[in-house]
Amino acid sequence: MIPVAIIGGGWAGLAAAVELSSAGIPVTLFESAKQLGGRARSVDWNGLAIDNGQHLMVGAYSETLRLMSRLGTLNSLDRRALDLRVPGFRLTLPRLPAPLHLAAGLLAARGLSAKEKKSAVDFMQALKRCGYRLERDIAVSVLLDQQRQPANLVARLWEPLCVAALNTPLDAASAQVFCNVLRDSLAGSRADSDLVFNRSELGALFPDAAETFITRHGGSVHLGVKVDVLRHAASGYRLDGPDRNAGKVIVAVHPARLPAVLGDLPKLAATLEAVAGYAWQPILTLWLRFDQAIPLPFPMLGLGPGQAPWVFDRNDQAPGLLSIVISAEGPHLSMPPEALRERCLALLRAEIGPLPTLRDWKIITEKRATFACTPGMYRPDNRTDLPGLYLAGDYTEAAYPATLEGAVRSGVKCARLLMDSL
Repeated sequence: MIPVAIIGGGWAGLAAAVELSSAGIPVTLFESAKQLGGRARSVDWNGLAIDNGQHLMVGAYSETLRLMSRLGTLNSLDRRALDLRVPGFRLTLPRLPAPLHLAAGLLAARGLSAKEKKSAVDFMQALKRCGYRLERDIAVSVLLDQQRQPANLVARLWEPLCVAALNTPLDAASAQVFCNVLRDSLAGSRADSDLVFNRSELGALFPDAAETFITRHGGSVHLGVKVDVLRHAASGYRLDGPDRNAGKVIVAVHPARLPAVLGDLPKLAATLEAVAGYAWQPILTLWLRFDQAIPLPFPMLGLGPGQAPWVFDRNDQAPGLLSIVISAEGPHLSMPPEALRERCLALLRAEIGPLPTLRDWKIITEKRATFACTPGMYRPDNRTDLPGLYLAGDYTEAAYPATLEGAVRSGVKCARLLMDSL
């Protein structure tokens, strides 16, 4: 009998496992893939370890940073004061106490008129007055229209922030979740708005370190072991696949796999039906490797307004390595790979000038990278109606979009609920 089983080795499952292990509760974790990390993992590219996507963090990721501190990987992070740069626009937040840092940054922003700057400040003040809580959830585009935000301000600031954070187009994105993001980042403490770049491949940053931590604390991690179905057993649950019994279970699989894993548990039918209605949004990453390093003026640069790509400096992985990320659905997904590469190279040249010789390139598209974070969508609770069974994943953390922090928070919450039940 396994006292505690965790199904799924993404960031949510690993966060739950680390939290439980820290409390002296050994866990047994099953991951169907051959590696840990889920939708935030390392992949091999001709012998070079790269990330499947560019997972930018911010200072407000308190739980993620806390667990990384416990795992000893904080030294792999590069923390910078917020500096958003896109052609014709720049927003820098100075190192002043909150909320002065935000007001000063907005008023000094380049590429906005005095009227547009005032509109941005007025918008943040309006959200603050209502406690960042809307009477009803609506699309972000509708909220911005209601608040009379000028088109240039939307294109330069609000739309890039929304698409980057929620990975959902402006017309479909949840205004309430966007407000939550603004509350905890721009409107939080000065440090909360920091940009946090990983300077190590994702596997070493969290999944690999978590596995070592789990095993050192008496737990075990089983890769390439798929749990087909979870069933009731006399003393808890039966995990078909590994054919093991467990007293308590945290299910931390991709939501699309929930019907298969939990389909034998009738009490969860309503939850499974609701989650089955989720829509998904992709993230496309173009990796470029040049024959020499390209010094960017900042580790992250926008290549245009709105939903335009962002380029990230990844010389930490290999000299001359850049990643270009395009979030959410759009016409770029239907472009031939070579045409998309040339478009991105042209945007990059326009921003930083002539480029060195391109040695190699690779496109990685995560078709179901995140759920579409839409107004009023159903987000299940971590505690289920069945004793000893919990759900972990970014889709359960109702206040946040599909981010690393949402996944980690959900895993930590499941671990604490489980500990409270012991």
